[in-house]
Amino acid sequence: MRQYDAIFIGAGQAGPFLAARMAENGLKVALIERKFLGGTCVNAGCMPTKTLVASARAAHVARRAADFGVSVGREVSVDMSAVRKRAQTVTMDARKGLIEWLGGLNNLTIIYGHARFIAADTVVANGSELTAPRIFINVGARPVIPTFPGIEDVDYLTSASILEMDTLPRHLAVIGGSYIGLEFAQMYRRFGSEVTVLERGARLAPREDEDISSAIRDILAGEGIAVHTGVSEISFSRKGEDILLNADGTSRDVSHVLVATGRRPNTDDLGLETAGVETDARGYIQVNDRLETNVPGIWALGDCNGHGAFTHTSYNDFEIVAANLLDSEDRRVSSRVAAYALYIDPPLGRVGMTEKEARASGRNVVVSTRPMSRVGRAKERSETLGFMKVVADADTKEILGATILGIEGDEAIHGFIDAMTARTTFTDLQWAVPVHPTVSELIPTLLRGLS
Repeated sequence: MRQYDAIFIGAGQAGPFLAARMAENGLKVALIERKFLGGTCVNAGCMPTKTLVASARAAHVARRAADFGVSVGREVSVDMSAVRKRAQTVTMDARKGLIEWLGGLNNLTIIYGHARFIAADTVVANGSELTAPRIFINVGARPVIPTFPGIEDVDYLTSASILEMDTLPRHLAVIGGSYIGLEFAQMYRRFGSEVTVLERGARLAPREDEDISSAIRDILAGEGIAVHTGVSEISFSRKGEDILLNADGTSRDVSHVLVATGRRPNTDDLGLETAGVETDARGYIQVNDRLETNVPGIWALGDCNGHGAFTHTSYNDFEIVAANLLDSEDRRVSSRVAAYALYIDPPLGRVGMTEKEARASGRNVVVSTRPMSRVGRAKERSETLGFMKVVADADTKEILGATILGIEGDEAIHGFIDAMTARTTFTDLQWAVPVHPTVSELIPTLLRGLS
């Protein structure tokens, strides 16, 4: 049996960085990965998809060239093989960088294989037993495939397998109207496909306030994407080379189907029951505010702990555990200000509570909104879709949440993220003097409109 100071199961966006910190501190570390270093972000998430989003936006801007007084000379077309190759290059460069960095560290051993607990302090991988007083689980998540009638009879796509496409679908049906599905829907519409989105809920992106969901739907419909919400019955069958999609009694011939209905943690084959590690009904590992499981000496980081399904939250999990174990600090998940983005174009930047959540909390809530058509930067670029929204507590002057759906909303939202992290009140922030012409320059005006 091989003895280590720490074992990491999974190499997503938390484990490798903590493993490296421990190795640099002289600890003997094993990093076990069943497939690729970097996890979802590098291999099937942020990096390849946002590279594809950039290609789709290039096509969109090229089609609008005449709006800016520019002539492209002929009809815009997309080379899907080149698009795919570009995304693969970005992924492979990032993966190669991780391999070189981690492979060059003293005290750190990378093991490719599937790890499974055989005791609370011992795992087996590739037939070898490894033991350590500290074990960190960072195994990520994978797409959920609902049991739609006929789904097993058709060649459906997931958010991972669609990245391998090097041809343009004639008609792409996206099952699921949340964040991942909407990004692919707009992306493939801009590449040139006919696109239909089917969502079981009453509206798209149901986590957001209704006004935000409505604006997202308008943006997508404005580009020719067919959106159907409140769809309850979906089934599939083969029709020659096509797929016959039946939804609430309406049939459509589509060439491809993307199932984007959520994700589940990769915790079902780790032998967690042998180690005594508790999970919830959906398989997420239960952790406390310091990311410790119920078993002393075992931590869960990233998507698999259910406290954030984003690269930045996973990386923050690394920061919290590293601070607590290596820097004698006391960092906790509950101190994190929740924030994320939806990468349709224009993007959505979100932080903190929605208006609905704030009102449900019983606070004395004030709200302000401003259309992006009031933003100089948006007008100069002829991209005025969307709006800004902030929610605050009228009594404490605390900023509770903010949304920027509009050009550069994913960047401008950081003004609010930083202010909320520093607990700056809206009465202080409204006197900031932002640079002109930027998207952020409307934030003080937005805050002065709270009522």
